[in-house]
Amino acid sequence: MITLASDFGVPYPAAMRGVIASDCDARMIDITHQFPRQDVRTAAFWLREVLPYYPPAVHCAVVDPGVGTDRSALVVRAGEHALVGPDNGLLLPAARQLADTVEVFEWAYDDPGSATFHGRDVFAPAAATVHDSGVAAIDALDRATRAEEHVDRSFPEPTIEESNARAVGEVLVVDGFGNAITNVPGTVCESAMGGVIRVNDERVPVERSYATRDPGDRLVTVGSHGNLELAVNQGRGENAFGVTTGTTIKFEWEIDEKA
Repeated sequence: MITLASDFGVPYPAAMRGVIASDCDARMIDITHQFPRQDVRTAAFWLREVLPYYPPAVHCAVVDPGVGTDRSALVVRAGEHALVGPDNGLLLPAARQLADTVEVFEWAYDDPGSATFHGRDVFAPAAATVHDSGVAAIDALDRATRAEEHVDRSFPEPTIEESNARAVGEVLVVDGFGNAITNVPGTVCESAMGGVIRVNDERVPVERSYATRDPGDRLVTVGSHGNLELAVNQGRGENAFGVTTGTTIKFEWEIDEKA
């Protein structure tokens, strides 16, 4: 299996699929080609959240603001998975989620046909080659050499003061529904569920699901990723709370407060 993910929209992924189909007989699955354009951080977050649900595969992911520059191409081995993409930190959060041991290889490529479409000319052929050789044999491939340096990426950790019922974090991403997903784990305020939590000093209900509030009402809930998110039932949380990616969020809660 080869999965494909990018910020390309249409029709560019079709060319990548054509290259892979010409080079190997892998089953191809499109994860998405609608990542926010050139937003490496958001794409890295969603790859980290989505890829662990796949069986062993080669994952070709391309969000590449540095296309055509001297940035490297990487193949990352994470257990039985391999990730192929640009050296800009896109792949590493997902790789660490897939396996405890991560090995990073620089991928040598010939002059591509285009300086603007390495998804087609570099990464799709690399994914096909890795698929055919097998993930276990990456280090035997002529084009793969151990990367002495590479761009890493991690997500900020929140500050949690359990004894003071307080946490300070930030918005990691805003999803397509407008939910502002923070880096604060939902477990910190389990005792406040069904009550209220203070979000940057404003009282907001904290609920297990969106529909417990009326349409248009603000709430805090724990998303499928396990973190606190700022949401609106049938609305957009980032607008209602006035936040965006990177906004600092302070949560404070009391056990005996009610919504």
